Amino acid sequence: MKLNSIKTYLVATGIVAVGIYAGCKPEKFGDGNGLSSPNLNASFTVTPVANKANYYVLKADETGVLAVKWDLGDGAGSAVGKATDTVFYPDAGKYTITLTTVGKGGTQKTASQDITVATSDPVAGNLVLGGNMAASDDAYWTHLTFSAGVTMSISDGKMVAIGGNGGHAAVAQAIDIIGGKKYKVDMLVSGSGATDTWFEVYVDTKVPQNGVDYPSSNKLISLNTWAGCGKTAFSGKLSALSCSGVDSKNVFSFPTSGKVYLVIKSGGSNLGVTGISFTKVEFRGTN
Repeated sequence: MKLNSIKTYLVATGIVAVGIYAGCKPEKFGDGNGLSSPNLNASFTVTPVANKANYYVLKADETGVLAVKWDLGDGAGSAVGKATDTVFYPDAGKYTITLTTVGKGGTQKTASQDITVATSDPVAGNLVLGGNMAASDDAYWTHLTFSAGVTMSISDGKMVAIGGNGGHAAVAQAIDIIGGKKYKVDMLVSGSGATDTWFEVYVDTKVPQNGVDYPSSNKLISLNTWAGCGKTAFSGKLSALSCSGVDSKNVFSFPTSGKVYLVIKSGGSNLGVTGISFTKVEFRGTN
C-alpha cells in the first residue's frame, strides 16, 4: 500500500471512530437511563382486616415496580413503604389513600382511592375537638393572653401563632381522661424560623386562666430556639422536631379519672415571618 493510501485509510478510520464515540453519549439519571417501565401502574387494593376494626391491608400491583410511596390521607404526607402493608386509622372519617409507584429510570405513576372509617378506635381515638383547625373549630378552643405581643388565630386550616416582642399567648381545651390510662399528644407544626422563641405543649389538671402563665413543670414536647430547634424553617410532627420536654416518649397518665387541660402556648422575641402554625392536634390513648 502506498504511503498516501495509508494516510487516507487512517484518516478515514479516525473519522469513523470519532463518529462512533460521539454517538455513544453517557445517559443522564432522571432522563430514564435508556430504561423505562412501560407496564408500570399504580393500581392497589384496600382490604379491611377481619375482626380488627380500623385496620386495613394495602397491596400494590408490583408489576414493573421498584419502590412505592404511600400517602394515607391523614395529613402526614407521603412516605416510602412496602408494596403490601397494614395500616391503622384511629379516627373515624373519610381518607384519600394515594399510591406512587417508581419504576426503571425513575418513572412514576400515581393512583388514589377513598375509604371511610366508620368509628373511632375506643383506645386510640382522638379526644381533641376541632384539631383540624377549620374555621368553625375555633369554637372548641379557649384563647389566652399571658402578655401582649403574640396572637393566635385560625387561617387556611391551621392555628397560627404570630408576633413576638416578649409576648406570650396560648389556646386551651378541657379533655376528660381515664385514671391510669396512658396518653400521648402530637400535632403538625410549621414555621419559617424563629428567634428567642418557645412553643410548648402542656397537659395538667390546673385550670388555665387569662393573664396567668401556665406551669412549666409538666411540659411534654416543645420547640425551643435556645435548646436548638425552631431557629430555621421547619415542618413536621412536633414529637419529631421537639428538643425539650419532660418525657422524650411523650407518654403520660394521671392517677385518677377526670378533666385535664391541653394547653398549647408560644411566645418570645420573634416567632418568624410566617409565625408558628399548628394543626392535626391529637390527644389519644396509646395501644
